[in-house]
Amino acid sequence: MQAHFAPTRRSLIRTAAASVLAASLAMPAIADDGVTDKEIRIGMSNALSGPASGLGTQLKAGAEAYFAKVNAAGGVHGRKISLVSVDDGYEPDRAAAATRQLIDQEKVFSLFGYVGTPTSAAAVPLASKAGLPYLFPFSGAEFLRNPVNKWVFNVRASYFDETETMVERLSSDLGIRKIALFIQDDAFGEAGKAGTMRALHKRNLKPVAEARYKRNTMEVDEGLAAIKAAQPEAVIFVGTYNSLAATVKKAKAQGVTARFLTVSFVGTSNFIKEAGADGDGVYITQVMPSPNDDSVPLVKQYQQDMKGGNLDYTSLEGYANAVVLVEALKKTGAAPTRAGLVGALESLNVDIGGVKLGYSAASHQGARQVFVTKVQGGKAVPVAKL
Repeated sequence: MQAHFAPTRRSLIRTAAASVLAASLAMPAIADDGVTDKEIRIGMSNALSGPASGLGTQLKAGAEAYFAKVNAAGGVHGRKISLVSVDDGYEPDRAAAATRQLIDQEKVFSLFGYVGTPTSAAAVPLASKAGLPYLFPFSGAEFLRNPVNKWVFNVRASYFDETETMVERLSSDLGIRKIALFIQDDAFGEAGKAGTMRALHKRNLKPVAEARYKRNTMEVDEGLAAIKAAQPEAVIFVGTYNSLAATVKKAKAQGVTARFLTVSFVGTSNFIKEAGADGDGVYITQVMPSPNDDSVPLVKQYQQDMKGGNLDYTSLEGYANAVVLVEALKKTGAAPTRAGLVGALESLNVDIGGVKLGYSAASHQGARQVFVTKVQGGKAVPVAKL
């Protein structure tokens, strides 16, 4: 006769615990939003419409070209990169709404490739609060660099770097001391002004005039009149390509002989297209090597991957940003987390084909190199001296 024994309470608990453990081992680890076995979702908000649309369109095109290449080769640790893009028209309120959408609805892993200082000022607090990396904005603003924000990383040189180069070259190459400021009346303009004032102060100089214009407009007449009255030898312009094009056209028509200089954010190819022959003589600082210089390995690779697309400083920057992100994701490992990505970036020192970048916990600034170009015959020509 076979005996039957009722299971004890202790044995039932042991059996249940074993079942839970087995189930948990069979399940993948809980990951941050935006990561599945097959995909990493990256969120981008920038200007795809409006007067600054050339910037967002080109930056996105360059990034997509590299992501497409990586995805075709199997992705990163078996995951393909999906770029979720939202248009903010280069307006801060729209950038904030787009950021909330990317975080709350699209559930992206990281934010990437935003265009602009005022838009970044609206988005960074949201990204920081949610604990999302805010990677490689198209802005040289100092608040994105100092003090260091755990979640914010930059590839490009800062506006401090660019404006220092401008003022140094004006003073050392040409002996120019009468410099005026013409800036967009917002956080971008203020960022450019801060860098210029810092560079001028270093040389015991002050601007001979300061004028402003409203963002996303070409209402430059009043500001240009103030600049003209001061008779500067050079004008440092901090704004977008359409506004600068309108300014130099009017300046030449009015007989203004001052040299115009502007930072890389302007969007070089878009400015040249808008300004036409009147753009000749304008100096533009750049944070990337020439997109036509295939002696630089990164540029040669970029030219091949763009597959006939428009070659431009802005799309090259988008491409370089994507290369750095992929290198960081590789370093993050097969089970990526946002904290892991931050850690990978803070220990990343890499040469991405003639462009060297390095980060640490104390510095989230990847590169500092600045190049100077002069618009001549419809092209941005690298120059050794002004």
